[in-house]
Amino acid sequence: MKNKKVIFQDWGLLDYQQAWDRQEQVFLEAVQTKTQNRNKNTDYPVKNHLIFVEHPHVYTLGKSGKPENLLLDEAGLKEKSASYYKINRGGDITYHGPGQLVGYPILDLDNFFTDIHLYLRTLEEAVIFTLADYGIKGGRYEGYTGVWLDADNERARKICAMGVRCSRWVTMHGLAFNVNTDLTYFNNIVPCGIDDKDVTSMERELGYKVDTDEVKQKLKIHMAELFEMEIV
Repeated sequence: MKNKKVIFQDWGLLDYQQAWDRQEQVFLEAVQTKTQNRNKNTDYPVKNHLIFVEHPHVYTLGKSGKPENLLLDEAGLKEKSASYYKINRGGDITYHGPGQLVGYPILDLDNFFTDIHLYLRTLEEAVIFTLADYGIKGGRYEGYTGVWLDADNERARKICAMGVRCSRWVTMHGLAFNVNTDLTYFNNIVPCGIDDKDVTSMERELGYKVDTDEVKQKLKIHMAELFEMEIV
């Protein structure tokens, strides 16, 4: 029987390493439950989670990323009060920091659909719908993940990056949505390995700081509708 209940948690502002450790623990519990179910021919429901968090300034490099896309040395990182981690998601380098909404869905896709491309497109769709609530037209850039503005012309700029890991159809990592993000921190990397496109935020597009809690609520609602999940 499919379990579409999703446990929601907001971790607030949390150090990246601490959040990664917590996320790994939840992820491993889900994978272990699935493994035990298969080995013992049981059907114990795997718990789904949706976690929202903000991080202090940090750069993360995915498995397929190039270290040279970080343009700072250790002294530069210290000057920017930023940390740096090589992590186990897909994708290249990105930045997380205050004012950016990071979403970590830890879902057993056997409860929804076993299609990683559809999973990414559905996450993108939830962000696109959220942007539309504020009169911002988001879309996709062919050949790239994430959510973009003006993707069909030379003004293309990225507002939400994505990078996920999936094992036994359980997901972790997720999306980084620029709400009131300090965009100057992106100047210290080649974002997602793309050196000829701009990065933007809701604040930059709208000309004012956005209520992050309101954005969280809207994104959560759109994710619940699109994944047909019950958030508890």
